This record gives sequence, C-alpha cells and structure tokens, in this order.
Amino acid sequence: MRTVFMVAEKPSLALSIAKILSKGSCLTRKGLNGACSVHEYTGNFEGQSVRFKMTSVCGHVMSLDFIGKYNNWDKVDPAELFSKAPTEKKEANPKLNMVKFLQVEAKGCDYVVLWLDCDKEGENICFEVLDAIQPFMNKPYGHECTVYRAKFSSITDTDICNAMNRLGEPNKNEALSVDARQELDLRIGCAFTRFQTKYFQGKYGNLDSTLISFGPCQTPTLGFCVDRHDKIQSFKPESYWVVQAKVFKGKDSPLTLDWDRVRVFDRDVGQMFVNIAKTAKEAKVDSVTKKEKAKQRPLALNTVEMLRVGSSALGMGPQHTMQIAERLYTQGYISYPRTETTHYPENFDLKSTLRQQANSSFWGETVKALMSEGINKPRKGADAGDHPPITPMRAASEIELGSDGWRLYDYITRHFIATVSHDCKFLQTTISFNIATETFTCTGKTLISAGYTEVMPWQGIPLEEALPVCERGDTFTVDEIKLLEKQTSPPDYLTEAELITLMEKHGIGTDASIPVHINNICQRNYVTVETGRKLKPTNLGIVLVHGYYKIDADLVLPTIRSAVEKQLTLIALGKANFDQVLQHTLDIFKRKFHYFVDSISGMDELMEVSFSPIAATGKPLSRCGKCHRFMKYIQAKPSRLHCSHCDETYSLPQNGAIKLYKELRCPLDEFELVLWTSGSRGKTYPVCPYCFSNPPFRDLKKGMGCNECTHPSCQHSLNSLGIGQCVECETGVLVFDPTPGPKWRMSCNKCNVVVHFFENAHKVQVSQDSCESCEASLVSVDFKTRSPFPDGDAQHTGCVFCDPAFQDLVELKYATMRHPMHRAGGARRGRGKGRGRRPVGRGNPKKPKDKMAALAAYFV
Repeated sequence: MRTVFMVAEKPSLALSIAKILSKGSCLTRKGLNGACSVHEYTGNFEGQSVRFKMTSVCGHVMSLDFIGKYNNWDKVDPAELFSKAPTEKKEANPKLNMVKFLQVEAKGCDYVVLWLDCDKEGENICFEVLDAIQPFMNKPYGHECTVYRAKFSSITDTDICNAMNRLGEPNKNEALSVDARQELDLRIGCAFTRFQTKYFQGKYGNLDSTLISFGPCQTPTLGFCVDRHDKIQSFKPESYWVVQAKVFKGKDSPLTLDWDRVRVFDRDVGQMFVNIAKTAKEAKVDSVTKKEKAKQRPLALNTVEMLRVGSSALGMGPQHTMQIAERLYTQGYISYPRTETTHYPENFDLKSTLRQQANSSFWGETVKALMSEGINKPRKGADAGDHPPITPMRAASEIELGSDGWRLYDYITRHFIATVSHDCKFLQTTISFNIATETFTCTGKTLISAGYTEVMPWQGIPLEEALPVCERGDTFTVDEIKLLEKQTSPPDYLTEAELITLMEKHGIGTDASIPVHINNICQRNYVTVETGRKLKPTNLGIVLVHGYYKIDADLVLPTIRSAVEKQLTLIALGKANFDQVLQHTLDIFKRKFHYFVDSISGMDELMEVSFSPIAATGKPLSRCGKCHRFMKYIQAKPSRLHCSHCDETYSLPQNGAIKLYKELRCPLDEFELVLWTSGSRGKTYPVCPYCFSNPPFRDLKKGMGCNECTHPSCQHSLNSLGIGQCVECETGVLVFDPTPGPKWRMSCNKCNVVVHFFENAHKVQVSQDSCESCEASLVSVDFKTRSPFPDGDAQHTGCVFCDPAFQDLVELKYATMRHPMHRAGGARRGRGKGRGRRPVGRGNPKKPKDKMAALAAYFV
C-alpha cells in the first residue's frame, strides 16, 4: 500500500483536517519533536487505496540569515551585507527539530499533499517542506506527479473535501516573491540597523532603545506617525467667528440654526452680519425639503478593515487582532483571515453561512427575518484573486471563544449579516430660514428602515428631536442672535486604524505584515500607544525620521518601498525575474547606504539636541580595570557601563537589575564585578564587564557571565561554583549562587531552572571533590543550629542529586522568566548528568558520564 504524506501549517489545523478527511477515524501519535502530532488513517487517493499520514509544521520551517562570521557586528563592515555576505537558510526554531521530524515521517512516502495556508507565505513554506522531505520520499514512477497543493479558505467539511478533490500544484513564483522580500529586508535592514545602532549608542546614553533599527517597511510606517506629529507641532490656531441664531414657534422649544456662510475670520465682519440679522424680529421659512436617503450596507470584510475595526472599535492592537483571528480560523469558527478581497465569489453559499446563525440569542431574529424575506444581494467589492472575504463558518458562544475571541467573532458575524441585509433608509428634512438678508438652516433625520444597522447599531441613525411641522412662508420668532468666537484645532495623533489606512493606500507591507510593522515601531520605543489607540512618536522616533529627511528623504517616504512591493508582486505573477529585481533593489539601497554613512553628521546634529552624551549619563557604579576610576551605569536600554576617562563602553546582560558585587575584582583584568539578577525569584550571577564583551578564552562567547567562565582558579567561575548538569536542558550546568543565603540556590547557566536548597543553612560551599556515582561536585553544608540531617550533625558533605541526607532539602523551581521549552511542574525524571571534575587546563570540561535515572528523583 502506498503512503500519502500531508502537511498543514499548525498542529491544530492538521488535526481538524485529518478528522474531516478520515471522518473521525484517524489514529494519533506524538512526533519525535514533541510539538507536532501525526494522524494516520486509510482511504482512497488517485483511484487507489492508500495510507495517509497527516502532520504539521509550526509556521516557517526555515529562516534566512547570514552565515556565521557575518553575524559579528564588530568584525563586519555593514556595507558588505548588501552583496559580499552570503546568506543561508537555517532552521527557524532549532529546538523543534522540524527538518528531522519531517524527514523521518516522510521517509518511504510516495505522495505529498501540502495543506499550508493559502497565501504567499504559505507557498513559501510549501517549498521549505519539499526541500526537506523530497530526498527521503520514494522515487516517482516515470513522470508521475507526486507533489500536490490543497487550496482552501475555511476549515469546514465542504471546503476541505472540495480542496482534496481539486488538488493543484504549489506556486513557485509566489514562493520566490517571499524569498526576495526576506532577502531584501535582511540585507537592507541589517546594514542600516547595525551602522546606526553602533554609531548612536556609542555616543548617547539615554536613547532608551536596545536597537536603533531600520526597516524598508518599518521606517515609512514610523514616518507617517512623525509627519502627523510635525503637523500638530507646527499648527497655529486661528480664531474665527460664527453667527448663531435661535428661533421658536409658539410653545415649541427653540431651534438652533446653522449659518449658511459657515464662518468668517474677521470679527468686525461677523459683528456686521449679527447687526443685520438683529434688525429682523421674525425668521421666515424660505423652503422645506424632504429627501429619502440611504446609508449603504458595508462591503464584505477583508483583513485591513478587520484590523482597523479591531483597533478603533474593539481596542485591540493590530497584531493581537491578527493572532485572535488566526486562532478562530484554525478552530474552524471563521474563514481564512488574510485576504484583500471584498467581493463574495459567485458560487459562495451565502444562505448556508447565514442559516448557521439563526439560533443565536444576539442576532437570530434578524437572521430569521432575512431568510424569510430573502437576502439582499451584497455590494460589488474588489476581487484581489486571493481568498473570499472573512466570514463566520459556524455558530459560537462567548464561553467557547473567550473574551477577545468572542468580541472579534461577534464583529465578523455582525459584519457578514450586514453585507446581505438592506441599506439603512432615513428621511432627511431641511428647513431654510431667512432672517433679514441672512440665510440659516436646520436639518433633521427620521428613520424609515433600520436595515443593516439592526445588527450594527453603532452605525444607526441617532434619535433626534423632531423638527416642527411647517411650510414655505411660515414665520418663527427670533429668540437670539449672537456671535460665537472659535478656534481652528490641530489634527490629533494618528490612530492605529488611520495608520493602517495610510499603509494600505501607499502599499507599505501586506495584509499579513502590516500588524508586524506597527508592532515593531512600538517595541523599538519609536512610538507609544496612548489612550484611544493613538500613536505618539517618542523623541527617538522623531529625531530618526527628521534625520532621514535631512539626509535622504527616500529612506522614510513610502514611494520607494511601494515601488519595491510592486516589483515583488510581479515576481509572484511570473512577470519579473527574481535575480534582477533583487540585484536592482540592493544596488539602489547600497548607494543610499554609503551616502547615509557619509552624511550621518546631519542626523547626529539632531541627536545632540535631544539626547545626552554617554559621558554625562548614568550614575557611578563600579571601577574600570584599566584606569581604576568609577564607571557610570547607564540604566536606559541597552543598559551598559561607560568609563569616561578611557572613553570605553561595556555591554551588560539585559532585562534585569545590576548592582555592585562586594567590590570583588576579576583576576584577569581587575574590573570590579557586578551582579545581575532577574528578581528575587529568578537567577543571579556575577559578571565581569570586560570579559562580557571580550571573552578571555576561546571556548567562551560574547555575552557570557562568570557562571559560564572556564577560568581554572577564579572563585566566581563555572569551574569553582559549577555543581552538575541541568536537570532540564541538554547543555546547561547548575551553578551555585552564593549571594542569597540563607535562602541558597543553584541555577542553570543556559536555561531558567532554579534549584532552591538548604534553606536557613549557615554556610554552603562547593567542594573540590566529586560524586563517585554521577560526577557532580559535592556540596558542604553547615547548619550550625537546628540541623535537619538524620544523624543530627550540623555539617554534612554530599551530592545534591544522590545523597539521601539531602533528599528533603532540595526543591526545583523555574526562574521567573520561564523558557518556552520548559514545562511547568518541575523536572522530568531521569534527566541530567554530573558536570564532572574541574578541568585541568582552560576551557576543557571533562566529558560527563551517562545520565542517571534517579538524578531528579528528589525534585518537587
């Protein structure tokens, strides 16, 4: 029997598709990577009985990056990244072992059916999967087709079965357009980012951003926000005057009328019109017009409109909205959420989709009325040729979806019902009055038919006080004529919804990437999200954009990126050559980069005005090992130490607190050690500022603390304080932390496992001796009083993993900052090794023995 291998984009999607195609009879087992399951069943394929294996990836299998040496910021000129630096595809998440997992499962299979998301990114992942598995599949017979692509827009029985019956081929051109975008963004973004980050962080201490990043889409996105900020700052309010009139008839309440001239910018002129109007005691009705108007039902919902509504009406950021939508899609509640189309296909079953909502307690009555009266033909929107508009695929409740999930589903469903409802109809009445020589009007609206606003009440016609019944020639008594002074007001900061509109209009990003770009400028501290989801640029964001404008406006204007996006679209359509587009675009940006580097003083002048020199920032903390003067600790991101006498800056670990470590010094360079901690429940370890940036041994990498240093005799190094291999990860060592006594602990120098032990002990030390069973370093414990040891001795030396005397005194906990690969609930049994005896030479740890099954047995 031949085997068909099928791959979806997410584990939940694979399960849903397998259940539909197997009619619920599939068998499920865990894959070797622990993250993806394999669902197996038998069925028919291409007229033969076959065995199906359905599994998934977790998004992109591979990611593009420079080869090793070009990732060193200090040794590579950023200009080389445009052409000289070779790139390679690396596993997007090495811990998932996705490539090996796919190869093992695909081995011996005869066909592959790709169920990846049906967009350009999905096509790209198709070819990542194929590159991994094709060498391991059985060879095809002759010219037999063995690679198939399933196209679908929702996780419903009908759509999935139709997709299986109409299999096509993956689109190589669309995959290439994604490859081109990835390479352009990598080369251009990294070159500019590295240069300006190193240049400005070396000069200024309060930038408060770890990375001064540049992105071909991210920077124009920031530019829109700063442009609005500049308009607000440069706005000069101007006074204007309005003539307001109030009239009444009989005992009716007064009507406030609008002046036909609207406003004047000269007070004396306004006062003249007031004086003219005041000569009349009566207002004469000049005309009464009544006109039936309609408020159009919405177009079908696409991604950009969903993101706009998510931000403006639901208060959810674009990226959060997209994540919720993807979850609803994979669970089968809505159709595919990435689409530019606002027109339902001719064969779209509107009635069936609507019928599923008939029993809802929120809109069920409206749906039933529509079904009985007949649905209205939706408005003709734009067909982008990708996916149908976003619609609900089955009924749901808030309990099923959770708060944010329900709010988004609620809107999507109401929007869909509105598209097949009738327009909202109302009667607009306008009464025109003559007061002396001046004309005034008042307008009122009366609802005729609610139409679609029955399910979207926020768009309904507001209830207004009815206008008085009158006809031409009637007179009203003038109650008041007065001159009102007002001022023009500046525009407000851009909302996320407005920014999304601008990005769509100018072709910046795609429906899938727009949320990412907006999130990036927030994460980089270029803008802050204010009340009402308004985006207010920070000083850093403003200075960067003004600097780009000063040096080369093309770097921040949307025009050049929009042109690049058009070229990428042509690649996807097979109308442009991948290599030519890539080379041409890189050549343009390479020239711009060189000009930017040569002209950086222009941006630097702006930086000087807004930010403090690094020497004038921070507070004295620890002594420099070269000049023995105090270095200043700069707390703003990225936190670092600066010696103003030597004019040197030293990196520090991020996302934690830094303090001086007992004025102790590194034996290698005489720098005073500092202590990094992630909090009272987290890890703590000493750091030498010089060694952290300049590794002293070949086996050390930049960014390592004393808990990873292999110095043979330093009392703070791994060789002195290391106890045994981490019980959770493969490469880490549990290192003793001498600082928090009497609450002693050891923590992994790679992952975030923390082991608390020997609480209230007077003294704990790592011994020179090793355990004979597991080769972990022995620990000497002195309780002085109230000894918990079985024999009542105050002192005991033993192995924390093997010694029964320590059994109840050791507890495993995770550090506060948990690693995503770790599972709550403590260590897995049977994991971990001894670290072994300290090495004799530098950086040559002894190879540990096999793992011991009982190593983690004492951990809670």
